[in-house]
Amino acid sequence: MAALALGLWGIGRQNSMWRDESVTYQVAHRSLGDMWRLLHHVDAVHGLYYLLMHAVFAGWDGGLLALRLPSTVATALSAAGVGMIGARLAGARAGTLAGLVFVVLPVIQQYAQEGRSYALVTAGVTWATYFLLRSVEGTGTGRLWWTGYTLALGLACWLHEFAALAVVAHGLTLWWSRVPRPVWRRWLAASTAVLVSVLPLALVSAGQAGRQLGWLGRPGVTAWFEFLVIAAVGVLLCRFLAPGQAGSAPVTLTAVALPLLIAPTGLLMTVSLVKPWYVDRYVLYGMVGLALSAGAVLDRAITERHRLTPFARTLTALLLSTVAVAVLLPWSLLVRSPESRKDDVVAVVRAVERTARTGDGVLFMPARRREWLMSYPSVYDRLDDLALAASPRASGTLQGVELPAADIRRHILAARRIIALTDPAGQPLDPFPQEEVKRRTLRTEFRVCFLIEVHGARIIVYGRPGYCSR
Repeated sequence: MAALALGLWGIGRQNSMWRDESVTYQVAHRSLGDMWRLLHHVDAVHGLYYLLMHAVFAGWDGGLLALRLPSTVATALSAAGVGMIGARLAGARAGTLAGLVFVVLPVIQQYAQEGRSYALVTAGVTWATYFLLRSVEGTGTGRLWWTGYTLALGLACWLHEFAALAVVAHGLTLWWSRVPRPVWRRWLAASTAVLVSVLPLALVSAGQAGRQLGWLGRPGVTAWFEFLVIAAVGVLLCRFLAPGQAGSAPVTLTAVALPLLIAPTGLLMTVSLVKPWYVDRYVLYGMVGLALSAGAVLDRAITERHRLTPFARTLTALLLSTVAVAVLLPWSLLVRSPESRKDDVVAVVRAVERTARTGDGVLFMPARRREWLMSYPSVYDRLDDLALAASPRASGTLQGVELPAADIRRHILAARRIIALTDPAGQPLDPFPQEEVKRRTLRTEFRVCFLIEVHGARIIVYGRPGYCSR
C-alpha cells in the first residue's frame, strides 16, 4: 500500500513529460505493423515494453496516468518481493522494513512514475531472486520454483536485456552460500534457458547499438564515485548484521544483497570503459540489495532499542524520524517536479502553441528533438517541417528521415518565419551536414526575432524582415 500511495502521489508530475516518455507514448500509439517496422530499425530492446503499453492504451487511453501506472504497479510488486525476500532471510519485521526502505528510496520513487520499462524490469528481477531462494531450499515443490525463476528472469530480460546481469549476481550468491552441486546444476540449466531465450533480442539490439547507445560516453568520475559510495554503504550495512541473522533459508541476507547491489552495476560500468553502455537506470534493480541490507539493519536497531529506557527509545525514534523526513522529503518533492528530468515536452509544446502561426516553418536542431512535438500532432500539423523527407511512421524510425543538406537549405530559404527547437546553450552540436546547414543558413539569411527558454529546451523564432512579430 505504501508503494502504491507514493507512486500515485504527484504521478502527473505537474502535467509534464520528458522526451523518453514521449517516445513511449508515440510508439505505443502506433499500429502493430508500424511498431514491428520500427523495431527492425531501432529500439528492439524495448519491444516487449512497447507492446505492453500498446495494449494499455488500446484498453484505456488515459494519458499520463495510463503511461505511468504500469510502473507504479510494478514498483508495488517489487516492494512486495523485497519484503518476501527479507522475511525469509532475516524475519518478518526485517522484510517489512526492507520493503518500506525500497519504496522511499528517491531513485525508486522516480522510476515508479516513469513511462519506461525500468520499474517492470526491477519487479522481474526481484521476484526471480525470491524464486531462486525458494528453489535453493530444496522443498518438494522445487521444480515449480525453478520454473518461476526461469520465467520471471526471462521476462525481465525481454523487457530490457541488461537484466541478464542479474544472472551474475545470482551466481555469486550461490557461490557465497556454498550450495550443493544439484543446486548448481539446476541453476545453470535455468540461467542457460534464460540467456538462450533472450539471445535473439541481444543479437538484434547489438546491431542497433550504434543508433541506440551512440549518445553515451564512458562513465565519468562522478558516476564511479556514486557507485563506490553506494557499494560502501551496502558493505557497511551488512557488517552490522549478526552472523546468525539469516532466517530460515540456507542463504544469508548478505549473500543476496551485496552481489545484487554491486555486481550488475560494477560489471556494466567496467564494460563501458571499452564499450559505453552504462546508464544507472539500466541496473535499477540493484537497489533491491541496498533495501534488503538497510531493512535488516533497521530491524536489528529496533531490537537493540528495546534495551533502552522508555524515554531513550522515544527520543531515538523522534530523532530518526526527523532525520528521515528531512533527508527524503526534499528528494521526494524533486522527483515529482518537471525539473527532475532532462526536459519537459509539454512545456515545449505549450511554448510552440503560443508562438506558432499556421504555415510557419519548423526545424529541429538536432533532428532527434522532433520527438518534442510528435506526441502532440495537433500542434505539429500546423507547422511545415522544412527538413523532413519521411515521417517517423512512414520510415519506421523514431524521429523520421531528413532531406539531404542541399534540399534543407532550399526549403529554409523559401520560408519567411521559422521556429527552431534546439537544446539549451552549451550542449554539443551534431556535426552532420544536415545540422550544419540548418545552423549556417539561419545564421546568415535570417535574424533572431525572439527566444523562449523552457526546461531543457530553447524555442528560437527566426524571421525575414517584417515577419518577426509574435
